[in-house]
Amino acid sequence: SLGVGKGDRVTIYLPMVPELPVAMLACSRIGAIHSVVFSGFSSQALVDRTNDAKSKVIITADGGVRKGKLVELKQVVDEAIPSTPSVEHVIVFRRMGNEVRMGPKDLWWHDVVEKAASYCEPEIVESTHPLYILYTSGTTGKPKGVVHGTAGYLTHLYSTAKWVFDFRKDDIFFCTADIGWVTGHSYMVYAPLMHGITEIMYDGAPDYPQPDRYWAVAEKHGATILYTTPTALRMYMKYGDAIPNSFDLSSIRLLGTVGEPINPEVWMWYFKTIGKESCPIIDTWWQTETGGIMLSACTAIDMVPMKPGSATFPVPGIDAKVVDDNGQIVNPGTKGHIVVRKPWPGMLLTLWGDDEKYKNTYWSKYEGVYYAGDYAMVDLDGYLWLLGRADDVLKVAGHRLGTMELESAFVSHKAIAEAAVAGKPDLTKGEAIIAFLVPREGVAKSEALRKEVIDHIRKTVGPIATPDELYFVGKLPKTRSGKIMRRLLKSIASGEKIGDVTTLEDGAAIDEVKQAYEELKKALI
Repeated sequence: SLGVGKGDRVTIYLPMVPELPVAMLACSRIGAIHSVVFSGFSSQALVDRTNDAKSKVIITADGGVRKGKLVELKQVVDEAIPSTPSVEHVIVFRRMGNEVRMGPKDLWWHDVVEKAASYCEPEIVESTHPLYILYTSGTTGKPKGVVHGTAGYLTHLYSTAKWVFDFRKDDIFFCTADIGWVTGHSYMVYAPLMHGITEIMYDGAPDYPQPDRYWAVAEKHGATILYTTPTALRMYMKYGDAIPNSFDLSSIRLLGTVGEPINPEVWMWYFKTIGKESCPIIDTWWQTETGGIMLSACTAIDMVPMKPGSATFPVPGIDAKVVDDNGQIVNPGTKGHIVVRKPWPGMLLTLWGDDEKYKNTYWSKYEGVYYAGDYAMVDLDGYLWLLGRADDVLKVAGHRLGTMELESAFVSHKAIAEAAVAGKPDLTKGEAIIAFLVPREGVAKSEALRKEVIDHIRKTVGPIATPDELYFVGKLPKTRSGKIMRRLLKSIASGEKIGDVTTLEDGAAIDEVKQAYEELKKALI
């Protein structure tokens, strides 16, 4: 009724409420392409993604809640609207009841629904018709709009959900992912609904009001499968065994992990404390780009012996190999790049509006094969072990954040001339964000400036991008071609040995970064 039809884009900026999957399914019903934006992102991030998709409509809420505090989502959209010329309407769901400003483009969700017919004829679409666009961080600054089709993507999800989780009619599936990320799209919305099973969806933080949220929810609703991230498990682990042991989790028959490699210590805690040594653990590897699970044990086919920390084997139909820089398959125990040598149903169609970037990003490193950008290793038994990202994308609490996007946000502050971002291992989040900033000429380094810059990055990108450590330096280590040597920054921040520096432009930069790091460490001590 608002003029949205087949091929039009709709941006969805909602908290974790049932209306979010309803909005996604409404789009798919009429052939519109949904673009869900994580509700923790800032107005600028919303502007970038909405403009790239040229969305006609934004669907949002008056507000959400995070750790007991109101998050004013409508206000974020209000800030974005002047910079999003393609948007004709904003539909607002009343979630919190907080006061909001309603402009000429704004419509209340309940008013729109009340006027809608009880039946909507489904739009017949081609099998490759885009179902959605989901933006994921890249190394070049601008987020990439990954496009997934309809039939192939849904086939991949239906099959892998059955093979991996062995879905049964009476299952109650607790996938803890936010729908703003691909796991929420694939294994919270589409796969469970296609199988007709009950899905648990929760809003808020996993450790609020108490660090027992997952266990309380699982007990209350009788979850039979728990699919979550190593980041969440590391967070719960630090609180000890007493909290999960105080809940009845006997309904759980299967445990799963997603989002990043799980280290063996966390795997064992998950297996013993949560699964009571009776639940298999399904360690899944896949990406936004792959659409669905690519590597995993398949419990409905054959329960292979588990190895803590390994994603085991490719699922049926996936031809994944580990190769060296020349594209040759590596020997067991050798680190290499994971590639996929044959097409699969859930593969991304392209990057929205940028076919050339799609080809260059995924198909240019090795001829005719998909380059995933992850390091991996195969052991003597043929099990695959993921070893992290090979590019400059940080994995913070399961979320991918591009170094270029973060650095651009830092430099957009009037006092900052240059910025470099690196990650270092973090027991809770997987990777912590470390920022090295060069102030503009005449700008004094101060605690006030530090706080101002951190506040700026939170507003520009979102709270997820808050740096764990921030250092002011006079210069950054760069190669002779002008590229920042993030490897050196990561080594310094992690206390690792500094490797090859033959391409370094100015050796003094290393000393300066080291000194800044040590000085702040002393101040903190």
